[in-house]
Amino acid sequence: MRKWHRWLSLVFGIVLVFVTVTGLLHYVVAWWPAEPPTAAALAAREPPAGFVCPEGWRCSPPRGRPALGIDLGFVHHLHSGSEGGVWGEIVVMLSGLALLFFSVSGLWMYLRMWRARRAKGKRRGLFWT
Repeated sequence: MRKWHRWLSLVFGIVLVFVTVTGLLHYVVAWWPAEPPTAAALAAREPPAGFVCPEGWRCSPPRGRPALGIDLGFVHHLHSGSEGGVWGEIVVMLSGLALLFFSVSGLWMYLRMWRARRAKGKRRGLFWT
């Protein structure tokens, strides 16, 4: 199990770091306050004459320039892998499965080592040095 854990971490570690960074960037961009729209931007984005917001929908005024100058949709597409097409989505999906594998195999290896130490009568804590 350790061999698989070690080799898969080398392959998927880079992808998992990329997914982590783009996920954090996604939240930074989403939470960063956007600049208020200028009067010219509001005038250019006004709905056509006679437009009424559909019932049950919430129509809001256009936002200003995206936070930090980064488009949230683009960051989301990077994070989900859709910018890389089908292959990008497959790699992101496999990295998610690899993360699940790392969690389960790491816990399994820890429990085996903990039981082996307990059977030998060594230190009894959950963590050891």
